[in-house]
Amino acid sequence: MSKKALIFGITGQDGSYLAEFLIKKKYQVHGVKRRTSTPNTSRIDHIFDSVNFKNKYLVLHHGDLSDVGSLNRIINDVNPDEIYNLAAQSHVKISFQIPEYTSDVNALGTLRLLEIIRHYKKKKIKFYQASSSEMFGKSKPPQNEKTLFQPRSVYAISKVFAYHSVIHYRDAYGLYACNGILFNHESPRRGVNFVTKKIVQGLVRIKQGKQKMLILGNLYSRRDWGHANDYVESMWKILQQKKANDFVIATKTSNSVKDFINICAKKLNIKLIWKNKGLKEIAINKLTNKTIIKVDQKYFRETEVDNLIGDFSKARRLLKWKPKFSFDKLIDDMINNELND
Repeated sequence: MSKKALIFGITGQDGSYLAEFLIKKKYQVHGVKRRTSTPNTSRIDHIFDSVNFKNKYLVLHHGDLSDVGSLNRIINDVNPDEIYNLAAQSHVKISFQIPEYTSDVNALGTLRLLEIIRHYKKKKIKFYQASSSEMFGKSKPPQNEKTLFQPRSVYAISKVFAYHSVIHYRDAYGLYACNGILFNHESPRRGVNFVTKKIVQGLVRIKQGKQKMLILGNLYSRRDWGHANDYVESMWKILQQKKANDFVIATKTSNSVKDFINICAKKLNIKLIWKNKGLKEIAINKLTNKTIIKVDQKYFRETEVDNLIGDFSKARRLLKWKPKFSFDKLIDDMINNELND
C-alpha cells in the first residue's frame, strides 16, 4: 500500500515540485489550497485534473492554516503518513505590512498542526516544517544548525516561533517533527514578486522590447541561492531518517542581487554600464544608451539582512544530500523558461 503525503502549500513553488517528486516515489499525494475566486493551481495543472478536482495520484482539499476546523477535518479524512508544511505568508517585505496575518499563518498555523498531530490517534504522523534562512538575520555567515537566530522581520520571527514549536513538540510529546532550514531557492515557478523572478522576467522583456525599466531595491544583499527542485528532495530525505532531526539545506555559495543581474544580462547579451552609487545607482544598456535599471527606496526592507551562506555539512553527511544545480544552471533554467513562456 502506497504512503500518503499531505502537503500544505501545494500550489506554491516548493509544493508543486514536492508533489511531482512524491508522485514519482509512488505516494498518494493530498494537497491543501486556500479557496480563491480565481484559479491558483497553475504550478500543478500539469499533474492535476482541474475539471474533476483530482487525479489518480493527487487530491486537493480546501483549507487554511488560520482555520483549525479545516485542518482537523483534512488530516482526519486523509490519514496521512507524512505532513509537509510549506504553507506561509512567504514574502519577507510584505510581512512588514501585514505582520499579524503573517504571524497567524506562519507561527500559529504551525502550532495548530502540531497540536492536531499530538492528539491524533490513528497513527504516528511524520511532520516536516519549512523553516527559513531568514531566521539567522544578522548572524555572520556561514550559518549552520548551531548558529544563533537574529531575525530581522516579522516573517523571520514567525518562522523562529514555528521552528522552536517543532522542537518543543518533539521533545515534550515524542512527535516525529523536523525542521528543514532552507536557504533561498528559486526556479522558473518562482512568483514574480520575488527579486530573482522579477530580474529574469524584467530583463527578458527589456530584451524583447516589452518593458522599458526594471526598478529594484538593495543591489548588495547577498544570498545563498539554490534550485527548488533540488531542495524538495531534501525535505523527503529528512522524513526518512530513523530519528527526527533538523537540517540546514543550502549550497554554501553567496552572490549579490547585482551579481544575479549581471549574469542574467550577460546570458541575454545585454551589455550593462553601471553608474552612480546608493539610491542614484543605475544601469544603462550600452546598445541603446538608455537607463534600464533603477533603484527605489520603497523596495528596501526596514531592516536588511546582508549576507546568508548556508553550511549544509550535516545534510551532506547524514542525508547524503547535495545540490545538483549550480547558480549558473539555476539562472539558465529560469531564463530559458521565460524565453519559452
